[in-house]
Amino acid sequence: MQDKEKFEDFKQTLIDENEQKYGAEVRKKYGDKVVDESNSHLKGLSQEQHDEGERLSIALEEALKSALEINDPAGEQAQHACDLHRQWLCVFYPAYNKEYHMGIGEMYASDERFKAHYDKIAPGCAKFLRDAINIYCS
Repeated sequence: MQDKEKFEDFKQTLIDENEQKYGAEVRKKYGDKVVDESNSHLKGLSQEQHDEGERLSIALEEALKSALEINDPAGEQAQHACDLHRQWLCVFYPAYNKEYHMGIGEMYASDERFKAHYDKIAPGCAKFLRDAINIYCS
């Protein structure tokens, strides 16, 4: 199997796992069209685009760690983290808008699954990121 075929299989596996874990919940909340468009976009990502998303994810976590040390959601480090988060979102969701970004931030702080992910970076990280995103988008 060539690298391109492996990458296509990898993306399909991501889609299938997401559908299995969250498909019914997300489809009920946002509708089939939104989920199908999102899956189609992910399937169409190039290796380079995916790698950029991964790079941005790592940079975001590092920026959040630095921002949390200062603990100012309006500060330069926190706002830089929010910009990295916006860039990351744009890789995977090209129809970005500020309302969407703020909604994602709220979900990170209120949904225990997302909260746990971000709070692994540092306790309180999910709420800090939400607060910083709200400032970034205002």
